[in-house]
Amino acid sequence: MSMTQQAEPAVTTPPAPGPGKAKDGRTTERPLALRLLARPEVGVFLGAVAVLVFFLITAPPVRDGSSMANILYQSSTIGIMALPVALLMIGGEFDLSAGVAVITSALTASMISYQLTMNVWVGVIVALIVSLAVGLFNGWMLVKTGLPSFLVTLGTFLILQGVNLAVTKLITGNVATDDISDMDGFDQAKALFASTFEVGGVNVKITVVWWLVFAAIATWVLLRTKYGNWIFAVGGNQQSARAVGVPVTFTKISLFMLVGFGAWFVGMHQLFSFNTVQSGEGVGQELIYIAAAVIGGCLLTGGAGSAIGPVFGAFMFGMVQQGIVYAGWNPDWFKAFLGVMLLGAVLINLYVQRTATRR
Repeated sequence: MSMTQQAEPAVTTPPAPGPGKAKDGRTTERPLALRLLARPEVGVFLGAVAVLVFFLITAPPVRDGSSMANILYQSSTIGIMALPVALLMIGGEFDLSAGVAVITSALTASMISYQLTMNVWVGVIVALIVSLAVGLFNGWMLVKTGLPSFLVTLGTFLILQGVNLAVTKLITGNVATDDISDMDGFDQAKALFASTFEVGGVNVKITVVWWLVFAAIATWVLLRTKYGNWIFAVGGNQQSARAVGVPVTFTKISLFMLVGFGAWFVGMHQLFSFNTVQSGEGVGQELIYIAAAVIGGCLLTGGAGSAIGPVFGAFMFGMVQQGIVYAGWNPDWFKAFLGVMLLGAVLINLYVQRTATRR
């Protein structure tokens, strides 16, 4: 009698996992350096450093403390407006009337104070109301009509440009407002909006401080508040945001009003720095604000960006604007040089992000 044996199937015991978490290609965490480079503000920071180093080499006066204070001042007047413009862009919209809105604010405060012979603070408050009303109008028109923000704010841009010129000529008989430096409240308002303080023997404009304070507040709002989540949500997908309970109408209108607030603040700085305002100014500045936000990592399509990136974007503008002067170059080349530097910064930003996100 023969007996056959049937082999038992071998049982393979999986090796015990070693200490720590098992990782595969999908869960492997990228190095910290690559994760940092993937952030939009890091690319523009590197671009700003490159521009700074370039002018430190080619324009020796930039190395002086007073020159750097002037550069920071120029950057701050752009950066204060670039911050609310950046928040608006993260929310999926942009404002072409921001530049002339600054002049509208300054003209309003000046003429209310001078022509009505009132304390300048009355003009300041009225100008704030007007600026917020312009932002409210832009936001309301946008959400009620469904028109693109490009068309809505282009219309507002043309309206304000015409009103600035026509009303100023009608009331003052000139294209500029009258000097208000001897009026009640001027010194106190100048201390808030346009004063200068000394640091290490260098005079620094108060706008530099306000710029950094506003940047810190905007960063906190974006990263730590529910309102910041609403901004990203409406910019990413408005319909989905509304479906999960985000107040889209409130968010859009309030963002336009924040731009109005920024226009008011910069307008007050210009008024109390120069005591008078030219009614035809401001045209083209809106593109500078938008460009600073875009270079800072804010997408034109909305839903992405930061408040820190536009700070470096504005610094690049101020650096190039003053650096050309300190280098002794023909200022007629400013726009061309600025375009080259900005395009280079955008390409650096794009390269860094692609390198950082490549697996």
